[in-house]
Amino acid sequence: MWTFGRKIALGFAVSFMLLTAIGIVAYRSIESLTRTSYLVTHTHIVLEHIAGVLSQLKDAETGQRGFVITGDETYLEPHQSAIASTPKLLKDLRELTSDNANQQKRIDAMESLVAVKLAELKRTIELRRQAGLDPTIKAIQGGDGKRAMEELRRVADLMDHEERELLKHRADEVEAAASSARSTIVLGTLFCLVFVSIAGFVLTRSLTTQIAAAVQHVQRSSTELESAANQQAAGARESSTSMTEITTTISELLATSRQIADSAQRVAGIAEQTAGAARSGDSTVRKANDSIAGIRQQVDLVVNHMLELGKKSQQIGAVLDIVSELAEQTNILAINATIEATGAGDAGKRFGVVADEIRKLADRVAGSTKEIRTLIDDVRSAVNTTVMATETGSKAVDAGSRQFDDVAAAFRQIAALVATTTEAAREIELSTKQQSTAIEQVNVAIAGTAQATKETEAGAGQTFQTASQLAGLSKDLLRMVQPQAAA
Repeated sequence: MWTFGRKIALGFAVSFMLLTAIGIVAYRSIESLTRTSYLVTHTHIVLEHIAGVLSQLKDAETGQRGFVITGDETYLEPHQSAIASTPKLLKDLRELTSDNANQQKRIDAMESLVAVKLAELKRTIELRRQAGLDPTIKAIQGGDGKRAMEELRRVADLMDHEERELLKHRADEVEAAASSARSTIVLGTLFCLVFVSIAGFVLTRSLTTQIAAAVQHVQRSSTELESAANQQAAGARESSTSMTEITTTISELLATSRQIADSAQRVAGIAEQTAGAARSGDSTVRKANDSIAGIRQQVDLVVNHMLELGKKSQQIGAVLDIVSELAEQTNILAINATIEATGAGDAGKRFGVVADEIRKLADRVAGSTKEIRTLIDDVRSAVNTTVMATETGSKAVDAGSRQFDDVAAAFRQIAALVATTTEAAREIELSTKQQSTAIEQVNVAIAGTAQATKETEAGAGQTFQTASQLAGLSKDLLRMVQPQAAA
């Protein structure tokens, strides 16, 4: 069923749409009038330029005739002015008719004819200056200038005719747009007035009917309201007693939830301390593991140096073998030199002494080589022993590192479990706090409800009195709307 407000809204909506439609049509008509007026003005400007071109050429021809007759250069001023202004007029005319292909073609023809006419005028002026009056008159009588001017007038007449046809067509458009706007505004206004009058009558009648029905409904409802007010007062008294008991229970529940919240907070604090200790232990184990890793690196470095030392001692042994071989060869050469020196007699004694010294030096080198080899063997033995001991220590360091890794993993697991416990304790604490807050809000709400129940109990009597007043008021309103029905 349509309410009164909806009917009023519908009436205003239809009126608004009608006024909007009238406004749109009027706006478009005005836009069309404005656009057509601009085109009319544009057409007049084109006509003025066409006439201006002919006028300039006439002035040029007049100046040429005056100069030919008199020979006075001052008569050429109109001719010079026409030569200067005619190209600009033709350019403006081309721009003004850029949307008209026919006119553009005629302007092309007009430019050619203007060029021919101006060239003819220039020839006759030069001929008058050089040959005098009679030859110039004969040249003019040839009729070239006249034919060019007649053709130019024909082209201008065609352009003028087409523009005037456009002007007539646009004037018809203006008249049609104005007529349409007038008809739309007048008919739309009359229709709006009729519609508003009918809508006002219908709405008034509908309002009277609806108010009368509503008043009768209020009369029936006021009796029911009196009975409901009595029942409401009894129910309010019972609700007030129940709310008092609920308030006591909620207060005890609030105290218990606060004790739970305090306990959860203490558990959360202990869990956080445990988590801190676990994190500290994990950090200590990580540092010890890093130290063991450093020791392992140092042991590996010592093993590498020992192995390098063994390689160097082997290289020294190889060099000693070469030196020992050289000493033996030197000793043999010294013995051979001694034998040769003895065979040489007195001449070889000195050489024999030198050979003997060389042999002795070779013997000492051989002895030193044996001693160095013995030392190198001792070094090799010590290096091998050190490498074996170092490898044993490296294995022990690896075992300790693995044990520290296991301890670190255990600490991390403990830290994770403690973190989980801490998070659970925090969630319990938060949930308990939220529960306490909710209980407090419920307690406040119940207290407010209890107060409202008391107020409802007090207002039930006022509702009964108001219902009686409403019954009397509905009778008065019904008499105002339908006097005969109220009587």
